[in-house]
Amino acid sequence: MPVRFQIVIDCREAAPLARFWLEALGYVLEPPPSGFDSWDDYYRNLGVGEEDLGIGPDSLVDPTGNGPRIWFHQVPEPKTVKNRLHFDIGAGGGRAVPLAQRKERVEVEAARLAALGAERLETDDDEGHGRYAVAMADPEGNEFDIA
Repeated sequence: MPVRFQIVIDCREAAPLARFWLEALGYVLEPPPSGFDSWDDYYRNLGVGEEDLGIGPDSLVDPTGNGPRIWFHQVPEPKTVKNRLHFDIGAGGGRAVPLAQRKERVEVEAARLAALGAERLETDDDEGHGRYAVAMADPEGNEFDIA
């Protein structure tokens, strides 16, 4: 039986990174639990001190309920090494789509995410293997691919 899981991303600024990935993945901000106006109200109810509140929106959910929850865990230290895990955004449509059309779709998505604050790192244009992908970094430097 499969287990439910969430993806946790350590970051310096949870709210801006959550908003970037919300736009990148088509996710939505996770609403606070029933009976609470905000996540801060919920955490206050659990006894969390004011010094640990006020981070802002830090968790996303798939509006269809199919994808995992993503939580942006605010930490004091900056990112220092390459990710060991990353997102692959499937904007190209898969191998059934002609390579030229996939390239165009990937480039449109790369431009959209760059406008949201991502940085383009490199392009993998391997026509011999039918692959086209763009490596990017989110606003805090976390690597991801668009293929």
